[in-house]
Amino acid sequence: MSFRQTYPLLSQKSKSKSAAWAARQHRDPFVKKRVSDPLAFRARSAFKLLDINDRWGHFLDQPDVRSVVDLGAAPGGWSQVVASKFGWTPTALEVAYLVGRGLKEEAQGKEGETEGDSSEEISDPENEEPNRALRKRWKKNRRAKKSEPESLIHYDPLNIDDFASFSPSTGRGKIVAVDLLPITPIPGVQTLKADFLLSSTTTQIQQLLATPENPRGKADVILSDMAANSSGNVTHDIQSSLEICEAVFEFARFNLRSADSIGRRKGGVLLMKFFSHPLLEKFRVETLESCFSYVYYVKPESSRSESREGYFLCQGWNP
Repeated sequence: MSFRQTYPLLSQKSKSKSAAWAARQHRDPFVKKRVSDPLAFRARSAFKLLDINDRWGHFLDQPDVRSVVDLGAAPGGWSQVVASKFGWTPTALEVAYLVGRGLKEEAQGKEGETEGDSSEEISDPENEEPNRALRKRWKKNRRAKKSEPESLIHYDPLNIDDFASFSPSTGRGKIVAVDLLPITPIPGVQTLKADFLLSSTTTQIQQLLATPENPRGKADVILSDMAANSSGNVTHDIQSSLEICEAVFEFARFNLRSADSIGRRKGGVLLMKFFSHPLLEKFRVETLESCFSYVYYVKPESSRSESREGYFLCQGWNP
């Protein structure tokens, strides 16, 4: 089952709250980017992880990082990012290259089409900007869809299974995504519909991550983009955020590889979402900083300015 990207349009019949939400989505550059991105990310939050990784040391790109656990992973945007970093799914550049090449071959196979027309309309695989062909396809798709009377315009994401030349077997490492909700399969990702707080789930995760080099099945990186549903009560919501952070830390305490065992100062990485409040700052100082060599407060560009959310990026697990 493939995901279908959606791009919101305002409806005259929308209620004020829904209209405000749709208007915000319509203006959001990262919502637009998710609609058009060749990797067809399932969630806008994928750009948060990409931003954090790029700005804070490329911790997902380190060659010794071969096991990642994504807690509260549904619908799977963060796991998609990790899978692309590990080579289990094509990167955006690879997708653009493959699509450009496929379109060129298709154009060359048509009878009566001139060679010159093909070179103008289809990007050359050797071109430095292979996204040109994709942009033309998306623009054509948008123009064709504008006449539809639906309140939402749909875009079918590119199906990586169509790219015969890309072999998912080239991926490295293991990725485990855990959530109480079901997660549609992602190449290279083992999904568990389970509660990560249960010891039985921990055992399953360790078994999935175990290799001869990592017999205890511990993770090099643990990710958590979890947040409780907003209740409207600030005190209750902050307490819920703290409880989630404490639970994620407790999981990491038994399942994260140490910097010493990895052999790198910033080895053993924990990234978790929280909502800013003095209680969470106290948790950072008393709990995180006592066990990690580096603890950073991160607010990615794609995180909305009015949101209280932030991320603790913890590196160098040394309990």
